[in-house]
Amino acid sequence: MTGKLFVIGTGPGNPEQMTPEAHAAVSQATEFYGYGPYLDRLNLRSDQRRQASDNREELDRAAAALRAAATGATVCVVSGGDPGVFAMAAAVCEAIDSGAEEWRMVDLVVLPGITAMLAVAARIGAPLGHDFCAISLSDNLKPWNLIENRLSLAAKAGFVIALYNPISKARPWQLGKAFELLRSELPATTPVIFGKAAGRPDECITVQRLGEADAASADMATCVIIGSPETKVIARDGKSDLVYTPRFIAGGNR
Repeated sequence: MTGKLFVIGTGPGNPEQMTPEAHAAVSQATEFYGYGPYLDRLNLRSDQRRQASDNREELDRAAAALRAAATGATVCVVSGGDPGVFAMAAAVCEAIDSGAEEWRMVDLVVLPGITAMLAVAARIGAPLGHDFCAISLSDNLKPWNLIENRLSLAAKAGFVIALYNPISKARPWQLGKAFELLRSELPATTPVIFGKAAGRPDECITVQRLGEADAASADMATCVIIGSPETKVIARDGKSDLVYTPRFIAGGNR
């Protein structure tokens, strides 16, 4: 007997940004696995059980959820944002890849969500209006020199760069190092967007220039978006600035 395993994202934190598909999955599931603060975003019934774990226990969490689903339960693994962007969908797939044979028979449903860079971009205009990439600054799962190489190549290629996991108590220096590297590749006037807690009551969205960008403006609830050389800032009297990356680049066909 095998059950069903949903992998969902709650969005950036605003309840209205959780998709109807994800809400439907929550209503069906009986067992929930996730990082405690993400599970706290759900209004669970008395018959629905939650298993909270630390944010660094992704593989153990995935394995526990798969074991439950393999016995016939309808299970929900909960991420913030989109579960496929630096989140639990990859951990579940990794657990299936290396785990028990019966886990491959579980009915796996990964549902898309709104990831942080999309929420931040929407609040400021359209900085992701042309080619962009997303890079995690955490070196827990990959070496720092690889991160530096990817940052350099992305800047050289003209991508807008969304930075996830920019800073933490254990990694207080990496965002500053990333800014130093990018200053050697991009104009000092390049807009840098600090999007903290987008869509939540404590939201704070600010724009700085790369030449003066202060890493202390970010925390782990911040997604940092660094523009390309084409990214523009529109000043508006009495309203917040808009930041956008034009759809057309010189040499392209309109």
